[in-house]
Parts: sequence; structure tokens; C-alpha cells
Amino acid sequence: MSLQIEELALNAWPSLQTIVHHGWLLRFAEGYTKRSNSVQAIYSGGNSNIEQQIDYCEKIYESAGLTTIFKMTPFGPDSLDQRLEQRGYTIAEPSTVKILDDISSIREPQMKGILIEEEWSENWLATLSTMNQLSQKKQEITRMLLRNSRLKQGFFTLMNGSGPVACGLAVMEQGYVGLYDIVTDQAYRNMGYGEQLLLHILKWAREAGAEKSYLLVVQSNASANRLYDKLNYRHLYTYWYRCKP
Repeated sequence: MSLQIEELALNAWPSLQTIVHHGWLLRFAEGYTKRSNSVQAIYSGGNSNIEQQIDYCEKIYESAGLTTIFKMTPFGPDSLDQRLEQRGYTIAEPSTVKILDDISSIREPQMKGILIEEEWSENWLATLSTMNQLSQKKQEITRMLLRNSRLKQGFFTLMNGSGPVACGLAVMEQGYVGLYDIVTDQAYRNMGYGEQLLLHILKWAREAGAEKSYLLVVQSNASANRLYDKLNYRHLYTYWYRCKP
């Protein structure tokens, strides 16, 4: 199951270009998000030399003007993390993949002010950009990453009387719904809006045929982890990034 979730996450949040080299995926998106600009060594790489593999990755990312970053998961070569540490790579953003095994019994949301769009919209991007303080360049990259997806997507904006208070993205594939870019406006945090947003997303996904849900969350984000635990998401596996100085 864990490797399947990793593959679903790669599909849900894509890159602008991917190079496959001896089973390693080198992803590029002009530097926006580590997820889309890192090496995903989730396959064995056959009989290739790991040091040569790392050298190749560094050369390619350097030519693109990007920091070489590896996403470290339980699926890569056992010695990769140690070899990167020996090269001076630092750890960044230890994170957890969580899964909700059954969304059929999720409770109904209480707030009714939800805007659900199944097609890309500039209004949704504008709301996300405001809440996440995205630059114009990052907005354009987000637009390119998400608007041409072949997967079923849902773009959610939770409203109160004052306007948007939270937003997020859901991507469905193979009976799973993945949750991405879940954010509450800074002025409205710790008021229950994030929970209401998630309940609306899970209700939409359940009605669209999803059975399970997954998400990725940084371990240091205590408030988000408390919310996901409250909704019965459980720990599946841990990952982190290794970044070249």
C-alpha cells in the first residue's frame, strides 16, 4: 500500500518535466516545491552504481540552476541516505504520510458555505495565492502544474459571511482521494474552518466513489497533525528531503 500511495502522490502533484534515469525519477518545476523539484529514488535502479547515480543527478540539477534535492522514502536504496549525509546533504522537512482507511462513515459538515469546482479556476488560484502568499512566479507554476491534469480534481473554497476562509485541492485516483494545499486564512485559524473544509472534501470524494484518503503533512505542523488525527487519519510512513548545500 505504501508504494501505491507514493505513486498516487507523484501523479496528483506533478512536475513540469521528469527524467527517468536507472529507475530514479528526476522532477523539475522551476524550483517551486521540493516535491516537484527532487529526485524520487523509489525504484531499485538495477545494478547501477549509486555514487554515479548521485553524480548524474547533481549535474542535471546544476545545469537547471536548481539545488539538488532527494526525497527520502522507505522505498529507495538502503545506503542512499547515509551516502548523501557523507556528501554534506542536510535534512529538510521531515514529513508524514497519513491515510484514512474508510471515508464512508465520515460525519457531515456543519458549515454550508462551500464552493466546489471540478474545473480549474483563476478565482481558486487567487484565493490559494493570498492565503499561502504565493509570488506571481509561483502562481504561474502552480497553474501549469495543476490545470492540465488527467485525474479527477476538486478545488474547494470555504466561505463565511466575510468571504473565503479556507481552501484546498483534492485529487482522486484508484479509489483514493489525496488532499493537497489545505490552508486556512491566517485571520481565521483555530476556529474550526479547517475541519469543516476537510469534511466537505471527504463528502465530495465519497459521493464521487472514493473509499479511502491520504495526505502528506510536515511533522512540525502541530495544528494540522492534531486535526488529521481528530479525523482518524493514521500514520503510514515517514519521508524527508536531503538537500545539497
